[in-house]
Parts: sequence; C-alpha cells; structure tokens
Amino acid sequence: MTRTLRVAATSPDIRVGEVAGNFARIRDAVLRSGSDGAGLIVVPELATSGYVFADRAEAFAASVARDDPRWRDLAAALPRGAVAVVGYAERDGEHLYNTAAVLTRDERIGDYRKAHLWGMEADFFRTGDAAGALFETPVGRLGVAICYDNEFPEVPRRLALAGADVLALPVNWPLVARPEGERAPETIQAMAAARSSRLATVIADRRGVERGVPWTGGTAVIDEDGWVAASADVDGIAATTISLRGDKGLPPRNDLFADRRPDLYA
Repeated sequence: MTRTLRVAATSPDIRVGEVAGNFARIRDAVLRSGSDGAGLIVVPELATSGYVFADRAEAFAASVARDDPRWRDLAAALPRGAVAVVGYAERDGEHLYNTAAVLTRDERIGDYRKAHLWGMEADFFRTGDAAGALFETPVGRLGVAICYDNEFPEVPRRLALAGADVLALPVNWPLVARPEGERAPETIQAMAAARSSRLATVIADRRGVERGVPWTGGTAVIDEDGWVAASADVDGIAATTISLRGDKGLPPRNDLFADRRPDLYA
C-alpha cells in the first residue's frame, strides 16, 4: 500500500571545532524543516564537530557523548512524530566513532557507527561493527548509513532486504573532478542503489569549504525509482514528499527481490 512521507535533508553552516555553535545551527535547521512539515530530517555527517581535524586531539575535543545534555535541546526542536538523523563525533570513553544519532522529540531511538572509514578518518575513529543499521521509527523502518558506507552496494541492499522503507544518508562528499554536465559520482551511485532496491534515499551533504576541502554540496532526495526528486536550494535544503510503495513488484511479471538468484552470486 502506497503512502507518502515529507522528508528534508538540510546542510546548516557547520564549523570545525565549534560544537556549541554547530548544535545551535543544527537545531535551527531542524526547527525550520519540521515547521515545513518534514517527518524525516537528515543532517550531514559529523555535523556537530566539523570534519577536517588537524589531529586526534582536536577530534576528541570536538566529540560528544550520547548523554550530552545538548541532545535534549536539539530533540525538543522536533515536532511530535518527526525523526531526525544527525551525524556527530561520538566519544565513548577514550574511543571515538563517526556516528549518526536517530532522534525523536521524546526519545533517542538509536545510534549507528560508521563501518567504512574514508581516508584520514581511520586516524581518529574506530570502525563500527555493523554495515548500516535499521531502526523502527514513527515514520517507518529507517535504514541509516554514513557516506562511504553507501559506496559498497551491499550496504543499501542489505538494509532494503531487512525491510527498510527509506535510507537516511548523512555524508561529507569532497568535491572531485567530473565531466561537464555530469552529477557527482557519489550521487550516481546513490541513484543506482535506490533504483536497484526501490529504496528512497535522503542525502545530507556539506557545502562550501572547510580548511581547504571543497564539498560537493550533494544534498538531495532520491525517490524509489532512483531519480533525484529534490536538490539543495540556496539555503542547502532539499525537501519534498516521496511515495513509499511498500513492495518490490515490477508489474506485470517481475519483482526486484523475488527474482534474485543468490545461489548464483557466490
């Protein structure tokens, strides 16, 4: 049975090391998207801390624990029934993780620790022990992965097979060269993954430049058919209403999942 969901990916002004200011700007962005009716709001990877750390000491100083009181203030900005996915540098004792929090106004549903670390992330963070995560939320079964995770086709497919209705994808995509007129390669990969598993994907990317690293600005909403349904506006927000069909049928005779032949893929 088809249903609709209003979603928003938002890219506030994130500044490396300015944790208090980043929380405040994320809260404002969440409040704005919630006021526009979004039931699912996604914020970029490492949004509370920034990304381009000078060293591990700086990363540790910009990290926060799951019980930091600022999470409660952020959650209070959400409308009832809405869900936010927020990337942050998680401190767990002496260990750091690149993590996404899944929040509602009333509870912290869970956290996902990134499994595939990119570049210098491995100098600061430990790897998570799951390739994406699935959460039961007020907006449905929510898959969560982080940035480089989604470049492994097994991750979105695994979440779709587990029953995800939609994928939240906080990212920090460094700008790379591409032929004129082409989309970013990471966007193309996300479009292909969404189409092959009929898994709508909400991508929140950074914009601008941080310490000499230009970001792609790839914030977008990709629908179940793999098309870009919304791109970032001048304020870094991509918002739209998507349809969630709840099945993988390809009428009149096919089905994306029933037609799989895993016995042939080894």
